[in-house]
Amino acid sequence: MSAMPLPDGHSINAAASDDMEDSEPLIENDAVPPQCCSSRLNLAVLMFLGFSVVYGLRVNLSVAMVAMANATDAEPSKNSSVVHACPPPSGAENTSDVMQQPDGVPQYPWDSETQGWLLGAFFFGYLCTQIPGGYMAGHYGGKVFLGLGILGTAGLTLLTPLAASWGSYWLFALRALEGFGEGVTFPAMMAIWARWAPPLERSRLMTLSASGASFGAFLALPLTGYICEMLGWPAVFYLCGGAGCLWAVFWFVLVSDDPRTHRRISKEERDYIVKSLGPQGMGHGWSLPLLSMLLSVPLWAIIITQMCSNWAYYALLTSLPTYMDNILHFDLKSNGFLSALPYLGAWVFAVASGVVADSLIEKKVLSVTAVRKLFTLIGLLLPSVFLAAVSCSGCNPILAVTFLTLSTTTGGVSASGVFINQMDIAPRYAGFLLGITNTFGTIPGVVAPIATGYFTEDHTLAGWKKVFWVAAGINASGAVFYTLLGSGEVQPWAETEEERAAGADRKRSDSVASQIIT
Repeated sequence: MSAMPLPDGHSINAAASDDMEDSEPLIENDAVPPQCCSSRLNLAVLMFLGFSVVYGLRVNLSVAMVAMANATDAEPSKNSSVVHACPPPSGAENTSDVMQQPDGVPQYPWDSETQGWLLGAFFFGYLCTQIPGGYMAGHYGGKVFLGLGILGTAGLTLLTPLAASWGSYWLFALRALEGFGEGVTFPAMMAIWARWAPPLERSRLMTLSASGASFGAFLALPLTGYICEMLGWPAVFYLCGGAGCLWAVFWFVLVSDDPRTHRRISKEERDYIVKSLGPQGMGHGWSLPLLSMLLSVPLWAIIITQMCSNWAYYALLTSLPTYMDNILHFDLKSNGFLSALPYLGAWVFAVASGVVADSLIEKKVLSVTAVRKLFTLIGLLLPSVFLAAVSCSGCNPILAVTFLTLSTTTGGVSASGVFINQMDIAPRYAGFLLGITNTFGTIPGVVAPIATGYFTEDHTLAGWKKVFWVAAGINASGAVFYTLLGSGEVQPWAETEEERAAGADRKRSDSVASQIIT
């Protein structure tokens, strides 16, 4: 996912250009068809379910790893400072004893470094298809790319137990291949919304669909723990993979790339979407303004901010169950539930932030730029504060879980800020731009789990404090960078010929009017 920057050198309230930009997409209220049961809302719900599935496929290994490698590396190295680790609780219910798997279910001798590489393997493949996927989805439409991305990942997930039985290298390769298939999903989502989302509904539609990621993590983490204990860890991958294949059937039957070609949309809704988007609601051609993109400060603001934000997100997404197990000593069921709590909060806050952001823009309380900056600042600074608090909570499980939950929950606010900004600065190229920003934003997904593995190889509290302090510092840096350099305006290089001509006509008219007045 990516972030949204706001304009340099402009007032955070309402610069003249911001006002013009905010007012362009406005349509009379009586011309707006209701959103309830509309085709655009149905599309958002189906996307929400798709990303719920795909994030379940992404994070299930994080919890299953506790069962797959549970019997190994249980003892810290002889030179580690064991006295600094949290002692196991005296109660019988809150214990991290080696979990017994059903008969015939294997467990593997993977140390913490190997586990870190396996958890990060997904992102090696994920890096490769973001940009080409965004480019192709922007040109042809995102339906096929999003559908095949999730279907391919689901199919490969079914092979996870087999790959694990062959060895860690095979599992690493399979996870990287899953990431390769899933890399097109978010750019394809952005390309679809470029043709479907009216400007005054962008925040709520896009945050609803993308919040499926948090909801999927919320469901997958506890369910994975439960399934591991009841059925054995291989069942996790069979059930999750099957759910993804089932979702793909509904997707290909019900979804259309463009409201103009949708078979069940009403004429009123189709006209509303097409008119509100104007020339920006069409796909881009084969050529792209690559040099202008490369030199675009607002685009680099998105890239840097997304990298900073994603470091903390991916570090927790992949390693939180291990922290719950090794440091706080929760059993696998409690581990999955408590690891999921932060994502429930993030889901609620993301959806709510979309509604509030659209309301502020529609009522002209704040400009698009001000809204994106405000929501990004809140969504990155508050999580940084709570991550720092986690590192200070020591062995207190109640405080640690509370601060972790608050950190990820408040991070959901940035869903209406930096993570949909490509649609503001270049609607036609939004899919391609998200491919670029997500490629850079995925680098922390590769590095953070590996760094966490090195920081925590001795299973000490001091090592985990480093994890949380580093994440907090990087997150806060992103908030500052975005506030200084972000923008919410359509960039000149993203305008269509029709828009440039209209802008030139306006300038001539303004010039003539000023001369007459003079």
